[in-house]
Amino acid sequence: MSSTSAIGWNPKLIDLSNQRTDKPRISGCTMVMDKGLGLTNFRDTLELAGEYIDFIKLGFGTAGLTPETVLKQKIALAKKHQVHLYPGGTFFEVALAQSCLDIYFHTLRELEFEWIEISDGTVDLSPATRIEAIKKAREWGFRVITEIGKKEEGSVTSIPQLLSTYEQDLSAGAFYVIVEGRETGENIGIFNQYGEVNQSYVTQVMKTVGPERIIWEAPQKQQQVWILGILGAQANLGNISPQEILSVESLRRGLRSDTFYCWKEKKSF
Repeated sequence: MSSTSAIGWNPKLIDLSNQRTDKPRISGCTMVMDKGLGLTNFRDTLELAGEYIDFIKLGFGTAGLTPETVLKQKIALAKKHQVHLYPGGTFFEVALAQSCLDIYFHTLRELEFEWIEISDGTVDLSPATRIEAIKKAREWGFRVITEIGKKEEGSVTSIPQLLSTYEQDLSAGAFYVIVEGRETGENIGIFNQYGEVNQSYVTQVMKTVGPERIIWEAPQKQQQVWILGILGAQANLGNISPQEILSVESLRRGLRSDTFYCWKEKKSF
C-alpha cells in the first residue's frame, strides 16, 4: 500500500482499499485523455494529481496540431512526473492510411515519445498487418499500447474476437490492451446508449484474462464505480477527464460513498 502523502496523512485515512501502490505501477493504472489542454493547465494537472496518473493520451491527432514547443514541454513535464505521454491511436491510423508509418515513427522518436498506441478504430487492419505494426513499433524502440474496438456508434467486439486479439497483441509485444469506450462512454463497446456497463460481457472477459494488462475506457462515474467494485482498486481505467483524476483516485481508495463499502464491512455506530 502506498503511504505517500505530502501532508503526512495516516494511511488508514487515505486508502480504505489497502491496495494502492506507488508508481511505477503495472496495474491500478489511470489513463487521462488530453483533448487540448494548454501548457499551464497541463502543468497544474500534473502538480495536483501527477501521483495518480500513469498515462496521458493526446487524443485523436491533436499531437500533430500542438505547437512543437508546447508539445516538447508537455513531454518533459510528463516524464518529470513519471507519466507516460503518447499520441492517440487515430494518429497512427492516419499514418498507416497515408503510407508514411516510418515517417510517423521517426517523428515520434525525434520528439522523444516512448509509448505509442496502435489501433484500428477507423481503418480496417488484418491480423497480420496489426502484428506487423506492433513489431515494427517495438523495433523502433517504443512501448506499445493497442486498442480493440471500432469507433462507430453501436459497435461491439465479440468476446471471442476481443480475447483472440488481446492474446495476439500481447504475444506480438504490446504491454497493454485498451477496450474501446470513446470519450463519451455511450453506445459503444461494453456500454449501452445510457452508459450502462454490459456486466456479463466484462465478467466473461475477466474469467480469461487478468486485470493487469487490460485498460477499460470508462469516462463516466457510474462505469468507474461498477468496474472498481467488481475488479477491485487495481483495475486499469482509461479516458479519464483531467478534472476527474482525484475523483477516480478517491473511488479507488474508498474515499467516496460510492465505493466506501467495497473495501470496508458495513458497520453501525
